[in-house]
Amino acid sequence: MQTKIDQFIQHLRKEWQLYVLLAPTIIWFVVFLYKPMYGLQIAFKDYSIFRGVAGSPWVGFEHFHTLFGSDQFLRALRNTFMISALSLCFGFPIPIFLAIMFNEITNQVFKRTSQTIVYLPHFISTVIISGIVITAFSPSAGIVNSFLSWIGVDPIYFLIKPEWFRPIYIGSGIWQEAGFSSIVFLAAIAGVSPSLYESAVVDGASRWQMVWKITIPSILPTIIIMLIIRIGNLLEVGFELIILLYQPATFETADVINTFIYRQGLQGAQYDLAAAAGLFNAIVAFILVMTANTISRRFSRTSLW
Repeated sequence: MQTKIDQFIQHLRKEWQLYVLLAPTIIWFVVFLYKPMYGLQIAFKDYSIFRGVAGSPWVGFEHFHTLFGSDQFLRALRNTFMISALSLCFGFPIPIFLAIMFNEITNQVFKRTSQTIVYLPHFISTVIISGIVITAFSPSAGIVNSFLSWIGVDPIYFLIKPEWFRPIYIGSGIWQEAGFSSIVFLAAIAGVSPSLYESAVVDGASRWQMVWKITIPSILPTIIIMLIIRIGNLLEVGFELIILLYQPATFETADVINTFIYRQGLQGAQYDLAAAAGLFNAIVAFILVMTANTISRRFSRTSLW
């Protein structure tokens, strides 16, 4: 044991510059990620802001029993899984397709222009995105209802109909993030050896065959890693856009765990109940990413760790 400590001290003295560069990141993690974990104990306490975290009495798993007995929380849990699963099914493949298409474009001017167009929504504020969505689906002057009126269909109040919320939210998310997410896969494609394509051309392979037999298998490890990360964030639905778009009429399909936590914790001042919901969210996310990583390592030999 002492030998390992001596080796570490010797390595620290030799590479101290690297540890100095690493120090700000470590400090940030400790201050903003690990230190706040002290407050997680209020999920097991009858928390009072006047008594503080340490002075509040323990109640065990009472808040978790309250959560799982609440119809609102079960609805939010169901909606979270539904929205996340649909976003994963429809939103995850699109950046891959975009990256492959960008890679196949030979006209550099058109390629750069199209990349700029699809990257741009990522840098637009979520508030502006929600404003664009509300305007586009407005029953009076929105472009969608204007088109429907042109073909003889009566205006539809999309944003107050529960059945339309999920398609609008998922479509908006794809439009905003698909282009920027394709950068990772473009970088992976750039790392594919050109000699593979040259050999395929000599063998008479078509462009589609080269994509199917060379490009996709070469970037498959990157796809798997990104999929594992995406599965780990399955319960982390971007609630900012949901809060800006949803209303009581659409709670049936729009309310998710994060909006439930927002209403219970910040609006209802039930900090202990909100902390229990957040802790449950984190535990499920941990289980999901561990399971996805284990399955990936077993069957594809590609994993995060």
